Amino acid sequence: MVRGGVGLWQVPTARMAANGSLSVNYTDNEEYRFWSASLQLFPWMESTVRYTDARTRLYSDVPSFSGEQTLKDKGIDVKFRLLQENYYLPNIAVGFTDIGGTGWFASEYITASKAIGPFDFHLGLGWGYLGTGDNLSNPFCELSDSYCNRTSGFSGRGGIVEFDKFFTGTTALFGGLEYVTPIEGLRLKLEYEAKNYINDRAGNLQQDSYWNLGAVYQWQDFDFSLNYQRGNTVGFGVSYKFNMHTVSQAKIDSPPRPLFNSQPAASMEELDRNRLYNELYSQGGFSLSATHTTADEMTFYGMQLNYREKDEAIERVGRIIASELPNDIKKYSIVETTGAVPMLETVIDAEKFKSAARLESLENDIKASYFRQDTDIDTLENFKPNRTSGVFYSADSFWIQTFGSPEDFYLYQGGLFLSGGYAFNNFSVVSSVKATLVENFDKFTFKVDNQDTSVPRVRTYAREYVTRSKVTMETAYVSWFDRIAENTYAQAYAGYLESMFGGIGGELLYRPVDSNFAFGVDVNYVQQRSYENDWDFFDYKVLTGHASIYWQPSFLPDTQIIVSAGQFLAKDKGVNIDFAKRFDSGIIVGAYAAFTNVSAEEYGEGSFTKGFYISLPFELFTLEPARGRGKLPWIPIARDGGQKLTRPVELRNITEVRSPFYD
Repeated sequence: MVRGGVGLWQVPTARMAANGSLSVNYTDNEEYRFWSASLQLFPWMESTVRYTDARTRLYSDVPSFSGEQTLKDKGIDVKFRLLQENYYLPNIAVGFTDIGGTGWFASEYITASKAIGPFDFHLGLGWGYLGTGDNLSNPFCELSDSYCNRTSGFSGRGGIVEFDKFFTGTTALFGGLEYVTPIEGLRLKLEYEAKNYINDRAGNLQQDSYWNLGAVYQWQDFDFSLNYQRGNTVGFGVSYKFNMHTVSQAKIDSPPRPLFNSQPAASMEELDRNRLYNELYSQGGFSLSATHTTADEMTFYGMQLNYREKDEAIERVGRIIASELPNDIKKYSIVETTGAVPMLETVIDAEKFKSAARLESLENDIKASYFRQDTDIDTLENFKPNRTSGVFYSADSFWIQTFGSPEDFYLYQGGLFLSGGYAFNNFSVVSSVKATLVENFDKFTFKVDNQDTSVPRVRTYAREYVTRSKVTMETAYVSWFDRIAENTYAQAYAGYLESMFGGIGGELLYRPVDSNFAFGVDVNYVQQRSYENDWDFFDYKVLTGHASIYWQPSFLPDTQIIVSAGQFLAKDKGVNIDFAKRFDSGIIVGAYAAFTNVSAEEYGEGSFTKGFYISLPFELFTLEPARGRGKLPWIPIARDGGQKLTRPVELRNITEVRSPFYD
C-alpha cells in the first residue's frame, strides 16, 4: 500500500503480514512522498507509523522560515483482524488510518479479503478520507444522526485520537483484486479507490479515473512496485522486510559441555578449583565472585555476562559444574548478583540434572531439574565476595535523531557515552561523558520557542543542551542500593542525574521472582541544570516522582505494561503508560504516552507527550554470545508536559534477572 501496511495501492485489505514482520517502506507518487514502517505486532494486529512529505507545499506559511523544506506530517495507522479466513468465509478486518495526528488521511474502514486460486479479492467500506467518493449511504446514519456528518479539522494541537469522528460522514465502497502470476515474485494489483482529491492536503489534484493498477516484484527481502493512479499519475516504491521473530546472527560458540565421558573429582579436596572457576567464565559466561560449600551442596555467586536466555545460561553453567564436582555434591546453587547484592538463586538437583543431560530416560527435561527462588537467609549470610570495592568503566554508543524539523527533515547526533566509577560495598560513585562524533545538528538553529504556554520549560531547551559542546558531562552522582526485605529492594542517589536535571532521589521496588507483577515508588527533588556549562543550575526546582505497576499479562504473551502515576517535571500530575512487545529474537518495540492535567492548548503542538522505541540486543550484532542492549527512540514532538526525570539507575533494570523481560 502507498502509505504503508498491507493493501493494494490506495486502499487497505484484510490481509496481514506474517507475525513479527517489519517492513520499512518508501513510496513516491508525484505530489507525495511517504516514509513508513509497518509492524505485525500480533497475528491479529498491524501497526504503521508514517512520515508524509507534501512536495507541493512549503513547511509553513512563512517562506523565510520554511526555506526549501516542504510540508511534513506524521501519522499512525492500526488494523485489527476480526475474522480469520477459512474455506467458506473471508478474512475480515477493521482499521483506523492517521489516528492521533492532524488527520491528513484520517479514515476508518471495514474490509474483507478472500483468496480463490491465484486471485485475491477485496471489498470494503471506508469513512473519512477513504469515504470522500460518497458512493454509498453511511449505514450508521440509520442508528443515529450524529454519524451523518463529519467535522473538519482536528482537536487541540493535533495528536489526539478523535473517537467521536469514527465512522461518521460520507461513505464509499472500494475494492480490488491481486493476481499472483506464474512469474516467481511478480504480483499484479487492480483497485477501485472511490475517493476524490478535490480538497486533498497537497491541493486539488486532478483525477481522471477511480481505477489504479500496477505491479509488485519481490526479490529476496525487497519489494519493488510500479503503479499508475488516478488515470494520470505514475508512482513507485521500495520496501525492505524482515521478521523480528526469526532475525538472528550466526555465532562462533562451542556447544554445551557433554557429560557422557566426564571425570569429576573424587572429592572436594581433589577438585581443581582454578580450572572450574576459569571454565565457568570462559565457557559459561559466569563471572564468579564467591563460593560456599557444605557437605553435599556448593553455592556459586556471580554474574552472567554472555548468555541472555536464562535457561541456556543455567544449562551451560550446570554442565560445567557437574563435570567437575564430586558425585557426593547433591545440590548446586547458582546465585546471580548485582554488585554486592545477591539477586536470584537457581537450585539444581545434581542427580536429575546429570541424568537429563546424559539422556538416560525418555523424559530428558533439564529444566525440570532446577528451580528459581528468592535468595534465602543462609544464602545471603554465606555471601562473602572476594572483592567489595573496585573501579569499573564502560563505553556505549548513542544515537539521537529527530524527523521533520524546519531546518532539515532528518537531524542526527551520534557518538560515545564513556562511563566510569568506583564501587564499594553497596555504594557507587559514577560519572559519564557524552562525546559527539558525527552529527548534522549544526543545522539545529531554531532555538527560540515562542509557544505561549504556562508550562515550565523543562524539555524544550533540548536544542541548547545538545548543540552547546562536542563533549559534555551527562551524569556525576553517588548511589546506594540494597535488598531491604524479602523480594524488596531500595536505592538512593544524588548528583547530576541526567543532562538537564540534578538533585537527590530514592526508589523502592517489590519484585517477586518470576512474577507477572512488580510495584515501585520513586521520589526525587531536582533542579534544572544550566545549558551554558556542565556545572551550574537554573533556579527551577521541582519535587517529582511516581508510583508504578509493572505487569506482564498472561493473555498477551511476551508483553509488558508499565503504568506510572504521579507528578512530572513540569509539576503537572497524571499517568504515563508504556506498552512493550518482545519478539523471539530479543528485539523489543514499545510505545508510551503521558496524560496529565496540562490541557492540549497549554501543551502545544502534539497535545500530549508520546513516543516509540525499539530495543535491540547486542547479540544480534556480535559473533559471540553477548548481553546488553541499545535503544533507538522516536519522539514525534517533545514538549514540556508529561515529562519524566531520566533517572541514571532504575531498580527494574538492576533486578531484571528476577522476572526477565528485557533479558
